Amino acid sequence: MDGLVLAVSGKGGVGKTTVAALLLKALLDAGKESILVIDADPDANLAEVLGIPVEETVGKVANELKKQASAGKLPASISKREYLEARIFEVLMELPQFDLLVMGRTEGEGCYCLLNDLLTDIIDKLSNNYEVTLMDMEAGLEHLSRRTDRDVDVMVIVVDGSRLSHLTAKRIKELASEVHINFKRIVVVGNRMEPELEKALAEKLSALGLELVGVIPTDQAVASYELEGKSLLSLPKESPAVKAAAEIAWKIGLI
Repeated sequence: MDGLVLAVSGKGGVGKTTVAALLLKALLDAGKESILVIDADPDANLAEVLGIPVEETVGKVANELKKQASAGKLPASISKREYLEARIFEVLMELPQFDLLVMGRTEGEGCYCLLNDLLTDIIDKLSNNYEVTLMDMEAGLEHLSRRTDRDVDVMVIVVDGSRLSHLTAKRIKELASEVHINFKRIVVVGNRMEPELEKALAEKLSALGLELVGVIPTDQAVASYELEGKSLLSLPKESPAVKAAAEIAWKIGLI
């Protein structure tokens, strides 16, 4: 089947990981069963807000690879790339409601470019096995310059009330064009904003050539869950943020 690949990005601090978690909840609440979640942010915060303990990450595997290669312990019959790819499939967590792959951090220089190149290949190979692939990208623009979004259908850029986050969204759209990434759709989601500001935000973003598909309001339940370390997937359906995320998911064709 042809799987839909969606990535969530934006300026640091706007709450993109929270938005990614809320979109995942919308998928699960809608009864979607074939979902791959990729935490492509080196800080690996998505698993935390989902309440999922993670021991193995792609970054950890890469660190092991570097140490084994330096010690001459890699088998001669396999390349670094083949070894890394095989181990990454071992890192993939098969959970009851969805599968999860966590990138994590690497140590030192020299391996993250390989990881990002390999991530694009993983998306190619894995995404068609799932109805939806949801990726939480790192903040900023680096992932675009490294082309880790090559096979993404929908890019969701998260903004807050700051003009700087709006300009970052505009720059992400421009950079995607510059590095020849052809998303089928680029949309913007406002986060931690009052609903009555949606019209004004839509007008500001429209002037920048960006499409706003909705606003997730400030929600004390979300803040409380994050503070207490509770999974956002257990938020009640009547939560304002959950309701808003479900409407956004519908608008962008997730559900």
